Amino acid sequence: MHDFPRDFLFGAATSAHQVEGNNSLSDWWEYELAGKLKYRSGDACRHYDLYEQDFDLAKELNHNCHRLSIEWSRIEPEEGRFSLEELGHYKKVILALRRRGLNPIVTLHHFTNPSWFARRGGWGLRESSDLFLRYVSKVVEELSGEVQFWVTINEPMVYLYHSYLLGVWPPQEKSLPKTQAVKNNLLRAHINSYRLIRAIYQKNNLGRPLVSVAQNMQAFVPCVATLRNNIAAYLRAKSFNLEFIEKSIRARALDFIGVNYYSRSLVELRGWGIKNFAMDICEGKHSILKKNSLGWDIYPEGFYDILVALKKYNLPVFILENGICTEDDSLRWSFIRDHLNKLGQAISSGVKVLGYIYWSLIDNYEWDKGFAPRFGLIEVDYNTYQRRIRDSARRFAQVCLKGKV
Repeated sequence: MHDFPRDFLFGAATSAHQVEGNNSLSDWWEYELAGKLKYRSGDACRHYDLYEQDFDLAKELNHNCHRLSIEWSRIEPEEGRFSLEELGHYKKVILALRRRGLNPIVTLHHFTNPSWFARRGGWGLRESSDLFLRYVSKVVEELSGEVQFWVTINEPMVYLYHSYLLGVWPPQEKSLPKTQAVKNNLLRAHINSYRLIRAIYQKNNLGRPLVSVAQNMQAFVPCVATLRNNIAAYLRAKSFNLEFIEKSIRARALDFIGVNYYSRSLVELRGWGIKNFAMDICEGKHSILKKNSLGWDIYPEGFYDILVALKKYNLPVFILENGICTEDDSLRWSFIRDHLNKLGQAISSGVKVLGYIYWSLIDNYEWDKGFAPRFGLIEVDYNTYQRRIRDSARRFAQVCLKGKV
């Protein structure tokens, strides 16, 4: 049994392109329609129209916060032209959360970009961070009075890996030099956005905002504890999990450490080359752990290890995503329970944790995997768009209500 702090934040997350539907001015939409991606997002979950209904369900489930993202391509459909109508829409969304007692955690970039930005060169452009900053300024000026928590960029390393190294997400490039350049631009965008957000709050005499990134962290575990595998696991954890965080801290541009955690990566090298050290994983059937429907190992022990390792930075931690896609709802509940237990252990070990957000509130479009993976606390019928609360969500609701697991 673990008791969570009285002011602890419990909730779930969504992201605009995955749930809203018809984000027709984004790079993802353009690639979907061109057949460069296997699945189309289409109407997604129609959350753009049904957000009040979804937030009613979140309140019914005793959540006291909700993480959402703003769709940049809606706000700035053409370069330099900002939509007052769409800014007004997101203001209504934020106020709808506030009315229900849900603290909004707002993400400014969650993988998608405006088509015009992508055509100009996207995050490969040196001036990309300046273009992003212009959008950030508009959104923060509009919403600052209602928002305390800001996440500038969601999972920068995952975005880099899928978009510029593996080439499976737009712009579907495979370039190590481009990957490095984009990483630098994303870091610059975060640091400058952090400073801008702080300045806007100060100018408007608002309380201090809390700003971070959502950093996907994996437990990198050697498949067999050879010297080569041990070195690779250490280096991957340092580059994938910590580099962006450490550089942001050095720039004094992080108020808390935002953690997204799902699984582990079983490291097994087949050579001594740079590519081996960067990418080789176990391809055998050595893992006996249960898996989600995408084949990811369920490994709550890694969650605890990562959280305890973050203590050295002396910053609070916020779990911004943790979840499972599965057709077995009892497995979903055991996943949530086991990770919350490990979270409780980490808090007992001295880790200061602000909150826990499950991914995701509703089933959604899982990027290049389409609609098959079911992550939601709430099931979505994609024929009727009806919502149904799963039993795991009811069980999690009791944790949210009582503050203990």
